[in-house]
Amino acid sequence: MELTVLGSCGAYPEPGRACSGFAVEESGYRLVLDLGYGTLPRLLELWPSGPDAVAITHEHPDHCADLHGLFRMYHYGRRGRLPLYCPPGVLDRLQGLEPEVSLLEVFDVFELPGAWEAGPFKLTGVDLPHFVPNAGVRLEASRVLAYTGDTGPSPALASLGRDADLFIVEATDRPGDTSDLLMTSAAAGSWAEQAGARRLMLTHFWPGNDRLAAVTAAGESFSGEIFTASEGDVYALD
Repeated sequence: MELTVLGSCGAYPEPGRACSGFAVEESGYRLVLDLGYGTLPRLLELWPSGPDAVAITHEHPDHCADLHGLFRMYHYGRRGRLPLYCPPGVLDRLQGLEPEVSLLEVFDVFELPGAWEAGPFKLTGVDLPHFVPNAGVRLEASRVLAYTGDTGPSPALASLGRDADLFIVEATDRPGDTSDLLMTSAAAGSWAEQAGARRLMLTHFWPGNDRLAAVTAAGESFSGEIFTASEGDVYALD
């Protein structure tokens, strides 16, 4: 299983970066997790013909805006249909951009939370707390990868990331946030440790935040290896 980081910012991109997005490949099957602002050009540099499937955690545009660009690529380029795993609000949010053309002309939709087979992956969506419905995604094949999308603290995180080879956890550290619907880097480390994950990747950084400080905070409770998501980085999960 191979992971490529497409984007790592929360809310909006910093210069040279993009918002949430990850490309995962297993046995030649290509699945993308989230397509926030600025991720589609990076995805197409990696996979010019596009992915085999898409999973979107929730409807906030820093996680799904570039899905509409992918829709136009398939629709106007007549590239066929594409499996889409997502909560219902994702299509509702994007349909307003071009209401005269149905997104269902391209996407075969499989609702999250839920459990599905996507190529070689067992794909499981887990309900997590956020301002809108959000489904963390667990991918099981030769290795186990888990990704939170956006979330507040929840016991479901321990199940989502249970014994994962890599647990990708948002570490927004948004200044002044008191909602309990976003994560701090310290909390990300704590939940990854409770899950028994082998490795932790921090992502969804609030623009301007110190990423090395986030690693330090997460390392206070997580005993495994910690990475920060950075655009273009490639990881072979062994």
